[in-house]
Amino acid sequence: MATIVLALFLAGCPLLPWTAASAVQNLSSVMDASGHCVCTVILPDDTFPLRRIELLETSAHNLTLRVQREMEKPPEYGQRLAWYEAKLQNASRRLQLLEVGDLTPTELDFQELRKEIGDMESFVGHLRSSLNGSDTTVEVVHRELQNMSVTVSALESYDKHQVVAMRRELTTLKQRLEDCQKDNPLVGRQPPIGETQVSSFPPRGIWRLSKPTVVQLNWRGASYKAGAWGKESALRAGRKERYWVALLNLDGRRLDSVRLYGSYQDLLLSRNPTDQLITGFGQGAGPVLYNGSFYYNCYNARDLCRLDLESGAVDRKAVPNAAFNNRFSYTGTSWQGLDLAADESGLWVLYATERSEGNIVIGRLGPGSLALEKTWQTSQYKPAATNAFMVCGVMYATRAVSTHREEIFYAYDTRTGRESRLSLPLDKVTDVVRSLSYNPSDHKLYMFSDGYLLRYDVLFRA
Repeated sequence: MATIVLALFLAGCPLLPWTAASAVQNLSSVMDASGHCVCTVILPDDTFPLRRIELLETSAHNLTLRVQREMEKPPEYGQRLAWYEAKLQNASRRLQLLEVGDLTPTELDFQELRKEIGDMESFVGHLRSSLNGSDTTVEVVHRELQNMSVTVSALESYDKHQVVAMRRELTTLKQRLEDCQKDNPLVGRQPPIGETQVSSFPPRGIWRLSKPTVVQLNWRGASYKAGAWGKESALRAGRKERYWVALLNLDGRRLDSVRLYGSYQDLLLSRNPTDQLITGFGQGAGPVLYNGSFYYNCYNARDLCRLDLESGAVDRKAVPNAAFNNRFSYTGTSWQGLDLAADESGLWVLYATERSEGNIVIGRLGPGSLALEKTWQTSQYKPAATNAFMVCGVMYATRAVSTHREEIFYAYDTRTGRESRLSLPLDKVTDVVRSLSYNPSDHKLYMFSDGYLLRYDVLFRA
């Protein structure tokens, strides 16, 4: 037991009165050498709160440590806040790019943004609880993060370029193509890109076509099922490549405008489009962009129209005896009386007449002219074909085999006047082929199929 000793120095050693004798544990007195009486009193330990002082000292030490730790937190919070501030600025820039369309949104983009915003919200929430919500800056950051989270959700649901939804759809479509792929690997060859003259490579005819590349759904959506698209043919020297998409109205007839893109990448991203209005309108899904001009069937007429994209001027000329509107159109595709085509030999128009009894007539246009230079009569009934196109002076016609496959079944060679029957498979992703357009500069076939833009590599016989 701890004790406290009190020594009393007195002149003599009389007995000391003690009123609280019961509290005294021991009492003794002695005489020192100088004759003074020294009394020793031993008191119990509870008369002085020594243990409480020890506990208080321990508590004070612990409190000091906690204060020191709390004092160290602001620099740590400052560093973490600076790091999150940099992340917040980066996320803000990416969010702005998504909003203005300069960044292609994907599901991964949205997931990453959500994760970053979630991390920052967690940190800010910890700050708010530590500061009891008294810091104005923290409250402002918290509100901004909430706004960003709402904006990201809105962007994903809106997806103004339909990129995320389109990619999901394309993944499904490509999987369907892979599932039904039973053909042997492609053989044959393609001429070097850029060779656009028949004499520049052996014109022995098409050997096979590749599986389709599903480029995208048209920018207006799946409701717009009829139209055409492709790459500009017969580029002038120094002119950059252009891609075009021509959508018909919901009636599948009227053509109001053509949308132009400066590159294939711009087309993929729906970036920097230019819309050219068509004066007087066109009709049908048989137009083509050739050497700086857009050629199409004039509305409600057997006339060919040519729109100069630089000047905006429109020329027109009738195709003699050509049937138009829905007279002898391709099967499954209305209003395609005049079908334009471009190949290594120049510009062509495919049509039918009453005199030909609906069989396809091939007409070659003169250089820079809407007048027919020469015509060829085929034995192929136009309404029995789903579409047709020209390659190296040879017309190829297609027909449906099933909902997922077309077949190139007929060919007419304008150089020899010979006809032939073929069986070249042409896979598709939807039922109806609205248009086919071959491009001699890249040797690809462009298909517009119920709103989807597809293209194929054309391989020739070796």
